[in-house]
Amino acid sequence: MHISEREQELPEAMIEKLIKVASEDKRIISLGAGEPDFPAPPAVVAYARKMMAKANHYSPPAGRKDLREALTKKVAKENGIKCSPEQVVVTNGSQEALMLAAASTLDATEQVIIPSPAFLGYTPMFELLDIFPVFSKLDEEFLPDIDDMRKKITKKTKAILICTPSNPTGAVYPRKTLEELADIAIENDLMVFSDEAYEKITYGAKHISIASLNGMAEHAVTFQSFSKSYAMCGYRLGYAIAPPKLAAAMRKIHVYSTISAPTISQMVGAKALTQSAYTKKMVKEYDKRRRTIVSRLNEIGLETRMPQGAFYTFSKMHGDDRKFAVKLLKKEKVAVVPGSEFGQGGEGHIRCSYATSYEKIEKAMDRIERFLNRR
Repeated sequence: MHISEREQELPEAMIEKLIKVASEDKRIISLGAGEPDFPAPPAVVAYARKMMAKANHYSPPAGRKDLREALTKKVAKENGIKCSPEQVVVTNGSQEALMLAAASTLDATEQVIIPSPAFLGYTPMFELLDIFPVFSKLDEEFLPDIDDMRKKITKKTKAILICTPSNPTGAVYPRKTLEELADIAIENDLMVFSDEAYEKITYGAKHISIASLNGMAEHAVTFQSFSKSYAMCGYRLGYAIAPPKLAAAMRKIHVYSTISAPTISQMVGAKALTQSAYTKKMVKEYDKRRRTIVSRLNEIGLETRMPQGAFYTFSKMHGDDRKFAVKLLKKEKVAVVPGSEFGQGGEGHIRCSYATSYEKIEKAMDRIERFLNRR
């Protein structure tokens, strides 16, 4: 059987192996998970049961009208983005939305600039489309190095991809940074792909959508998700807000990818948008865990900035981050993700998720401390 070179060139993700091992060995405490440990909001689950019998048909490729209308109101109120329902494309998670936007915007051999370290799913996705990712540096605060990004722009550059709040660093881009990125996009006629999957998970810092800034209506695509904000990863529901012409192109391609997002998920999506109190409850608990894990990591010698959003810490360590993660798993049964999984910019770091119980975090920190003392 012939397997394509395209598939063979995709990297083997170490995070997948770590999560698999952690799921098979109950002694392991996993700090690798990139999903909430909370259940979906009870009101969403109850409504899903109620609507299940009515969910056996396809939805339109752009998404159900009632959900798109609800999302139009949501982004206007919460994100300052003015759009029509026709500019909303509902997808199987926000990762599919990003793929549709990339396929609609960039041709083969064209380039997208990605600040590194970045979510590990970005690079392989672009490479599957024969689009070339070009990496730019982050500064000490895990914000884009604007001067370095400007140097990376060529005639083949068509887009910039940002993630705020950030996976893996937890950084939240301030208005000044977003304005500088907007200037770059407008001056060079580039699109900005803005991954905002963690938009509601912030701690004091204000999340700002770059699409809300002056002049960015035709230069930004906003990707948001129900997975993190409402603990609905398994529902596979995300969406994009795009300029009208691009939204139409994404709908067209959607027909040839997955046709539509799951109908039952879309039915309960509008219900989820009313569950802000549940989201605030989750964030309050994440904040408690965040303070504990950052304090402990710094105490035991792993230099860690206080994340402003998402539910990850990104710690400096000495030596090979991959070997560190493998040995820690083997000797102390704690799973963390090597920073190099997130690109060259992540080398020499480890990512820990605090989307797990407070008690498990405390035990994991004790084990990591013991591991460091024995090295």
